[in-house]
Amino acid sequence: MLSPDRLDATFAALADPTRRAILERLAQGEASVMELAEPFDMSLPAISKHLKVLERAGLISRGRDAQRRPCRLEAVPIKEVAAWAEGYRRFWEERFNRLDAYLIELQEQEKKHGRTP
Repeated sequence: MLSPDRLDATFAALADPTRRAILERLAQGEASVMELAEPFDMSLPAISKHLKVLERAGLISRGRDAQRRPCRLEAVPIKEVAAWAEGYRRFWEERFNRLDAYLIELQEQEKKHGRTP
């Protein structure tokens, strides 16, 4: 089961558009900090802070390749959030299905009594 702290950390990390953009870039393959910083108008220390948040949330990992420290996407936390949200999707889908059935029943009753909806 997903711990509340891990869920909170994942949502907090995903709340920032810069961090989401970094994750989108890493979904294409690993990249260095310089490569990740390139499209943003911010300093390397600011990008590094974003990377630390992503790393603490378990959304990225950093390797070591000689002098290079490539970052890579770790998708397990995103999968856990998707599984958590799935329960709510099922909940609302069930509610909407019951509402649909109720509305159909009302329409049939109105037709039976000669009223137009």
